Amino acid sequence: MAKVTVAALQIGSDPGGTAATLDRILGFEAEIAASGAKMVVLPEAILGGYPKGEAFGTRLGFRTEAGRDAFARYFAQAVDLDGPEVAALAGLSARTGAWLVAGVIERAGSTLYCTAIFIDPERGLVARHRKLMPTGTERLVWGMGDGSTLPVVETPAGKAGAAICWENHMPLFRTAMYAKGVTLWCAPTVDERDVWRASMRHIAHEGRCFLISACQVQPSPADLGVAVEEWPDERPLIRGGSMIVGPLGDVLAGPLENETGLLSAEIDTDEIVRARYDFDPVGHYSRPDIFRLLVDETARTSVAATLPDETS
Repeated sequence: MAKVTVAALQIGSDPGGTAATLDRILGFEAEIAASGAKMVVLPEAILGGYPKGEAFGTRLGFRTEAGRDAFARYFAQAVDLDGPEVAALAGLSARTGAWLVAGVIERAGSTLYCTAIFIDPERGLVARHRKLMPTGTERLVWGMGDGSTLPVVETPAGKAGAAICWENHMPLFRTAMYAKGVTLWCAPTVDERDVWRASMRHIAHEGRCFLISACQVQPSPADLGVAVEEWPDERPLIRGGSMIVGPLGDVLAGPLENETGLLSAEIDTDEIVRARYDFDPVGHYSRPDIFRLLVDETARTSVAATLPDETS
């Protein structure tokens, strides 16, 4: 039996910004180390922030100067993957011996991406996944990822891949990840709803994999000292609900609601084979004679340099 502890760190972005949020994450070092977790998943956009309720001054056909200012402030809180914030997370990983999968707002030139980064205790940042399809008005402020950042990495807790928030609802994305052999499904999110939790159990059961869902937790707008249009002041912005699920859809830990904390569970990676005995979504329970999925993992850029034709 291959038993290992995994965890979700349920925490919210600090209103004071990225530096304050990073300090809060680092404050869990002793608890992460004591848990013995070999994998810790952090929520979507934990560094950089998820600006729930912000409209960035956009109306159909025009943008306001105030909205441009709001975006500039948001842009300033994003992180560079070679910057000090990611280096600090790498240090936390090295000191605790835990892999980290963390949601960040990645700054790349003048574009922001909602990204999940993979940090190895020995090698530091080893992979990233950019959210393929920002949801709704997220498209105002985030670019779309392409097929070049769909990693599955070997970790002590299994082959880990990440799907960010509503990417988890994309059937073809899930199929592509199953085909890569993922056995540990990491789901950074800000979705707090009961239906999200049902989806997490479904994906673990469908993929016959262990799953870690890490959700932000945020108090009410009144407690944050901000105004969010059409939002009851007393209702939390994000109530959390982080959970860990087994490969037959059984909840192993959580959901954790309305509080910050480290949620952990011991998993047995040998259970994957037992779970797939009667259902392997890209193996014996697939029908490649009927269904085929083509995945383009090419990096896409708007400008590509070409060499001159020496024969011309």
